[in-house]
Amino acid sequence: MWTTKTFLTKTKRGNIIKIVREHYLRDDLLCGSAACNTCPHKDDEFVLDGKPESICSLYSYPHYLILDTNVVLHQIDVLEEDALSNVIILQTVLEEVKHQNTAIYQRLLEIIANKKRKFYSFVNEHHKDTYIERNPGEKQNDRNDRAIRKAAAWYETHLSINSVVGQFPKIVLLTDDENNRKIAQEEGIVCCSIKDYVENVTGFIGLLDKLSKNVAPEACSKDALYPAHLTPAQIHEGIRGGKLHQGTFRASRDNFLEGTAVINGFEKPILLQGHSGINRAVDGDSIAVEIFPEEEWRRPMDIVLEDKADDDPGDQLEEEAVLLKNTKPVEKGDDEITPTGRVVGIIRRKWRQYCGILMKSKFPGATRHLFVPAEKRIPRVRIETRQSDVLASQRILVALDSWPRNSRYPLGHFVRALGKIGDKNAENEVILLEHDVPHARFSEAVLACLPPNDWTIPEEEIKKRVDLRSECICSVDPPGCTDIDDALHAKALPGNTEDGLKRYEVGVHIADVTHFVRPNTALDKEAANRSTTVYLVGRRIDMVPDLLSSNLCSLRGGEERLAFSCVWEVDENANILHTKFHKSVIKSAAAMTYEEAQIAIDDKSRNDAIVSSLRILNALAKKLNRKRLDNGALSLSSPEIRFQIDSETHDPVEVQAKKILDTNSMVEEFMLLANISVAQRLAAEFPQCALLRRHPAPPPANFHTFLKAAKQQGFDLDVSTNKAFSKSLDAAVIPGRPFFNTLLRIMATRCMQQAQYFSSGSKTVEEYYHYGLACPIYTHFTSPIRRYADVIVHRLLAASIGCDVTHATLLDTKVANSVCDNLNYRHRQAQYAGRASVTMNTHILFNKRVEVELASVLAVKRNAVHVLIPKYGLEGPLYLPSDKFTYNEEEHIQTCGDIVLKTFDELTVRLSLDSSNLQHRKLVFELVKPHIPGFSVDIMEVEDSKAETEKDQKKRKEETPAKSSKKSKKK
Repeated sequence: MWTTKTFLTKTKRGNIIKIVREHYLRDDLLCGSAACNTCPHKDDEFVLDGKPESICSLYSYPHYLILDTNVVLHQIDVLEEDALSNVIILQTVLEEVKHQNTAIYQRLLEIIANKKRKFYSFVNEHHKDTYIERNPGEKQNDRNDRAIRKAAAWYETHLSINSVVGQFPKIVLLTDDENNRKIAQEEGIVCCSIKDYVENVTGFIGLLDKLSKNVAPEACSKDALYPAHLTPAQIHEGIRGGKLHQGTFRASRDNFLEGTAVINGFEKPILLQGHSGINRAVDGDSIAVEIFPEEEWRRPMDIVLEDKADDDPGDQLEEEAVLLKNTKPVEKGDDEITPTGRVVGIIRRKWRQYCGILMKSKFPGATRHLFVPAEKRIPRVRIETRQSDVLASQRILVALDSWPRNSRYPLGHFVRALGKIGDKNAENEVILLEHDVPHARFSEAVLACLPPNDWTIPEEEIKKRVDLRSECICSVDPPGCTDIDDALHAKALPGNTEDGLKRYEVGVHIADVTHFVRPNTALDKEAANRSTTVYLVGRRIDMVPDLLSSNLCSLRGGEERLAFSCVWEVDENANILHTKFHKSVIKSAAAMTYEEAQIAIDDKSRNDAIVSSLRILNALAKKLNRKRLDNGALSLSSPEIRFQIDSETHDPVEVQAKKILDTNSMVEEFMLLANISVAQRLAAEFPQCALLRRHPAPPPANFHTFLKAAKQQGFDLDVSTNKAFSKSLDAAVIPGRPFFNTLLRIMATRCMQQAQYFSSGSKTVEEYYHYGLACPIYTHFTSPIRRYADVIVHRLLAASIGCDVTHATLLDTKVANSVCDNLNYRHRQAQYAGRASVTMNTHILFNKRVEVELASVLAVKRNAVHVLIPKYGLEGPLYLPSDKFTYNEEEHIQTCGDIVLKTFDELTVRLSLDSSNLQHRKLVFELVKPHIPGFSVDIMEVEDSKAETEKDQKKRKEETPAKSSKKSKKK
């Protein structure tokens, strides 16, 4: 049978149209219960047990659970535990969850797919006995509650009539809606809240800890600590009227009483200060902001301030005196004036699960404790657990539930333990989870898309391609690299140009990943979700399975591989005469490290084909680099380090700044050239959907502090254009301080905005510009093994030269924009994860180790100077006592007698590790020189601490051989 659904909708022109849709109803849909003797089930269609065992003391009889939507949305962590089984998920609930939260919807689907869990999905919206129409004037939510009750009542009747067992399973409806429970009870349906049910479950320790503390945030007005949030309707009206603004909240890493809101139309982020100004916003939330009048605008606080309470301070907020003391209203014309405002409402929470440690209550037997997140931007969280003795030594995962007005901290619940604090696997897991890096094993569906392990290139595929196996092609990569994306070749061509210049052929050959990763397959969807390979210290999280990343797609030396080639004809001045693209087959003559390639180039006794190719490439690369710099490209810098890893323990044993050789620049120049050439081709062929990469020019406000610091060193930098800026940086040199110019470039990098992927149809041609590279158009083509952006670019390029066909999603601008959003997010998170891994390994390295090194001042704060150790690329705060130092907030300098500390100054510091706070172990920087009596570390103390450290290291080394021999005997 069928029924009809009628909708009235308004068109863009304002016309009202009626839409009628047929809705088919059936009477042969299965109930899924093994207790039923009527529904024509097959053996594998019985999901629910015939006589389920009750685990809840409230109900001694066998029963099935039916859940309403809010139970699924708020209690998914409880549902993922093995405790609850024989659960009926109605189609009404499934569709509501999908509409409200896709992440929870996916988690629910995974539970339903696990046959051991016995979750049955019942299509109540298409069953003739459970489908209901929406009544006139009835809210959709009320209609759905009624549909859930109707299905629960039907199941109860259906099983009582058609059961094959003596005592048929009953139905228990779980709902936290008090009104829904009241109506259900009046209708004769057994129901209770999820909290009551779980509290009476026996045999599952820790299940109660996972209950969500979902308290209505504005309901708790008693003893309120925070201002009430506006309602959604008030927020909408305020934004529409221009009184309020929508933005994204970003908490400060250095000051828990400060944050900012990024709002369109404002050059600077809006400053939010104090508990009431931040008003329960959490980093990442979409918020409504009221901006104060200009006379109330302030400077950000020049202070490092942490929430250091050793125990739960209760529901009280510290006085805001520290705020008033460290921030002052600014006068008009001050270049550091910052628009200031306050959070008046939450538009959308961006909460996720957070990693951290449990701070046990000091009261014996207490169940309420504080959770300290690993991410400093996230506030502490109150959770309830009866496992505090066990969890205190573990890294744990916690979910946020709500933040009532009368609670200093948000409320949350325990999700799971990750492992012991300090265990390297657990710490790596924390990094991956904190940065939302997909790192689960590749699914069977993904692995099924791969070719066999012994796959070789079919002869018919070779015939379709340009055969370059005879060319002298080689790759140049970092040591230990197994996912080799790119290889190069160069050779002289006969004859000269019309101007009498020598001619060369130069080729960049990129792994043809798209031959194996076909559109819309499980492999493609997984790669699109991951978007990038993530590099941690000693570990790599691949975008595609290892068979492709380290084998079939990796351009290893001496092996035939499929490639996508970009080949130029150039003259000796690196001017491009002709460009061509084609799919190819190559056989790399050598896979070299940067250092090996550099040695080969410098070895005058070598004149073989590989070295000849490298020398041509190196000479042309220098000319390309000069052209880019003359055009205004910025040569910036960032502190990069490389760890030496112990082969047995996998712990770092030494760290040093990365060396940059000519061969690094050689490879970079030709990768840049290939990316630019491909971008030009794609923009011409696909003006609406080409995937490109832009780098917006930084707003002038970003440079204020940087320019002031440079002026203190005697340099007036011109940042009016990237070309002028590049020339200024080149000229800013201090004789005798070779690192100064590098430091200046490191600081300049931090003034930049992030580069972004975008779809060509979403921006004007002028917005395509890449500020850092000083080029009008750019993309990523050269690393498809580790970047999904390059996979899309390969597909577009292949379609443009007729090597492959286009497909619908490739040309869909909405899909392209969505892909770019995910690419930008994953790329940013991968960078943060890599930095966190470096920090973790640095802490391991400096455990029981003390070093004295030269440091450079990166920034001057009210209570600290931020320093960088060039040798290690490490940075952090060196705290200064207020009784010895005077802070000049206009010039950003610290003074102690005749000693003045300012940005870019050189200091000598002692570097050690403070492990007193397990959650936030940190490097401690102590001043050695200049010497300040009563503050600087005494030089004799430095020598003694170093001698003690070296003694400990020697002792550990002496013990290592014995441990190694013991291991070998076990083998």
